[in-house]
Amino acid sequence: MAFFQKFLQKISDDDSSKGFKGAHTETAYFGTVKADPNFNAQNDAAKLKKAIETKGVDEATIVEVLAKRSNAQRQQIKAAYQQDTGKPLVDALRKALKSHFEEVVLALLMTPPEYDAFEMKRAMKGLGTKESVLSEILGTRSNKEITAMKTSFKEVYGELLEEDLKSELSGHLETVLLTLCKATRSEDYNIDDGLAKSDAKALFEAGENRVGTVCSVLIDVLTSRSEAQLCKIFKYYGQYSKQGLAKALESELHGNLEDCLMTLVKSAWNKPALFAEKLHLAMKGIGTNTDTLTRIIVSRSEIDLLKIIQEYKRMYGKTLQEDILKETSGDYEKILLALCGTQ
Repeated sequence: MAFFQKFLQKISDDDSSKGFKGAHTETAYFGTVKADPNFNAQNDAAKLKKAIETKGVDEATIVEVLAKRSNAQRQQIKAAYQQDTGKPLVDALRKALKSHFEEVVLALLMTPPEYDAFEMKRAMKGLGTKESVLSEILGTRSNKEITAMKTSFKEVYGELLEEDLKSELSGHLETVLLTLCKATRSEDYNIDDGLAKSDAKALFEAGENRVGTVCSVLIDVLTSRSEAQLCKIFKYYGQYSKQGLAKALESELHGNLEDCLMTLVKSAWNKPALFAEKLHLAMKGIGTNTDTLTRIIVSRSEIDLLKIIQEYKRMYGKTLQEDILKETSGDYEKILLALCGTQ
């Protein structure tokens, strides 16, 4: 919780030009993976077929083809391979590859909604639910992305995502994630100043005067207001108190709920920095959380990975690529670096 206190402090100290790194005013592309201008699906399918059939498998060609094509182009390669061989490309690669490298390759061949649905399903499979993954995906995707993910989830698994979440979760965390799953959160870029003031006051009063209600107030505000609106609320909150909310939250929140609500706060304030922090934590200490590394690099590669790389350097004084080189190896390392591109 100490971080939350520092975070709110930082927000109230920052000048108003910072915060809300939304993309609505920007037309530039911040992905690292771009469509190949000389794309030919049949040629790529033939290259992959040869690479798979080569003795010992030609992983370098697989990296070169799949990491240097857009997701839409990969879908065309899948169709061309099926047409040419009569077999699904995914099956052929699954047989030929192994370990973390295989996971990245299969992730790249899914559409973004399919991959989000796959990661949500995987987080709820087996013993123990990975709540942080559910919070990361539902807390950082747009309404359109969540709706597309729900459709994919139903198509692939024959189940409703909401029903799966209900069976795995309980309490406030269930409330937050099911609310986000509705995909009805405001995405308005116009800020309602009066509402921001009253929300900030409500949060302050809930935290200062009535410990016990802070959760419901906080959940309501964080799951319904737009990211631009939330940033304004955080700033106004700083005028009421430097530590009230953080102190109240300290006694109210812990574990998965804290992680989930902090994801919403950080995502509103600076989404690329949130992902940079998650990547850093995935590689910090003993062992590497390859699931997180793969999920963020693949899922953000055509959205904002360029910004994530910039934030990583700013926050940790070294490049994301340097840490990938240090913490991973082999073909897994090569494909991650290829997806990060050359800056």
